[in-house]
Amino acid sequence: MARRFALTWWTPISSSTTLRVGRLVKAHGLKGAFKLELYTDSPKLRFVEGAVLKLQVPETSPWFGKTVTVQELRWYNTMPVLFLNECEDRNAADTLVKAILLVDVENDEVTNEEDAWFDHQLVGLKVIRDAVEVGTVVRVDHLPAHDLLAVETAAGEVLVPFVKAIVPVVDMKNRSVTITPPLGLFEEIADTNEEA
Repeated sequence: MARRFALTWWTPISSSTTLRVGRLVKAHGLKGAFKLELYTDSPKLRFVEGAVLKLQVPETSPWFGKTVTVQELRWYNTMPVLFLNECEDRNAADTLVKAILLVDVENDEVTNEEDAWFDHQLVGLKVIRDAVEVGTVVRVDHLPAHDLLAVETAAGEVLVPFVKAIVPVVDMKNRSVTITPPLGLFEEIADTNEEA
């Protein structure tokens, strides 16, 4: 069964995008490791040995403006644990807790997963319903059950479940998504357009 989902959070910068790939939740053990909260569905790609990660930390942090290098990503039960070259003990790790981990990728980077896109690839796409453009994707909201496309329309924002039954076509070539929403999702917008 094909899944439809967006891969991660983003911040646009020129021809590349800065992806938020994780957050260091707390120090783990005595060797400078961290329990990791993942913001990516591709941890093996983003946390490969040798990957260089930028840090989002307060300006007062001794880590401000620095990068870290992945030594290893391990899994303990279902919890990802990250080891960094720059943190050799618990004391060093404690100074980096709560940091957001960032990585720069080219905007044209593609995923090898079927029916999966990065957030920045979806934002800006035209939304087509019954061969008529009804709005534009302005962001992707990530929920436990499924993602939502936030669609800006003339009458306001509409949240569209990003599932195959409702968003059957994502056409990157033509920069559009085709939707087949259930009754009630866009009817208020249709009524507003008819009154206009």
